Amino acid sequence: MTDQVERILEQWRTEKPELDASPMAVIGRLSRAALAIESRLADTFAQHGLDASSFDVLATLLRNGAPYRLTPAELARESMISTSAVAQRLNKLEARGLVAREANPDDGRGTLVALTDSGKEVIEKALPDHIRTERAILSSLSRQEQTTLALLLSRIGNA
Repeated sequence: MTDQVERILEQWRTEKPELDASPMAVIGRLSRAALAIESRLADTFAQHGLDASSFDVLATLLRNGAPYRLTPAELARESMISTSAVAQRLNKLEARGLVAREANPDDGRGTLVALTDSGKEVIEKALPDHIRTERAILSSLSRQEQTTLALLLSRIGNA
């Protein structure tokens, strides 16, 4: 892989010597890594009848603790799905009986999204497999390298 990256950078240096194409090496690797990670995680999610967004909604409800309920706005804020995708995702999860919408006792017009018993069962079965997959993905890095990578990616994400 390094030889290929160096070959590509050399091609850019030859074709466009006035441009520093070195960011392409980093971003290209990030993109390839993200695709590989998404593919491996998708395989794990599929084993449990889930996709990334469904997993994220169920995991967010579970990690917030009993009674496993959040408003749709809180769910969007605390999960890794966009606010525009929340309603669509909730409709699918509700149709499968994994979440339920309930009246919000603190807001007569609002709703709460609650993790059902079936939803809790699904996420509790999927979660250990998900963590095993993530651990396998990161297994070539030491704990310190993982910490450093997380910090660096956070800085890129916040830039």
